[in-house]
Amino acid sequence: MRIGDAAAAAGTTPRALRFYEQRGLLRPPARTASGQREYGPSDVARVRVIRQLLALGLTVDDLASRPYRLDLLAENPPRRCTADPGPETYAPVVTARLATLDAEIARLTAQRDRLARHAATNGADVPGEG
Repeated sequence: MRIGDAAAAAGTTPRALRFYEQRGLLRPPARTASGQREYGPSDVARVRVIRQLLALGLTVDDLASRPYRLDLLAENPPRRCTADPGPETYAPVVTARLATLDAEIARLTAQRDRLARHAATNGADVPGEG
């Protein structure tokens, strides 16, 4: 199927497919004699997995660190990200992403608390003001 059909089947856009290809998440597809991209069902399944992992909060860089795992996750029936304990799974990537999110949540919570204190004291807690 052509890029537009593949994108529609995967619930995305042709631009996203080209981006995934650029970033190494999607293998360069076969080309027709006229140079148009041709995708198969396995490509569509892989794009669906990419979109699901991105929706969970992983980043393109996270996925690019282990692109070969995307095919395993796209198998029917699908395997879990942590189906085996080897370092090639996404488990270390997920753990690292969770640590990053926890750090960001802590930073934002501290920032919120500072702002709330500032609002509660009408700015009296800010040096040089009040």
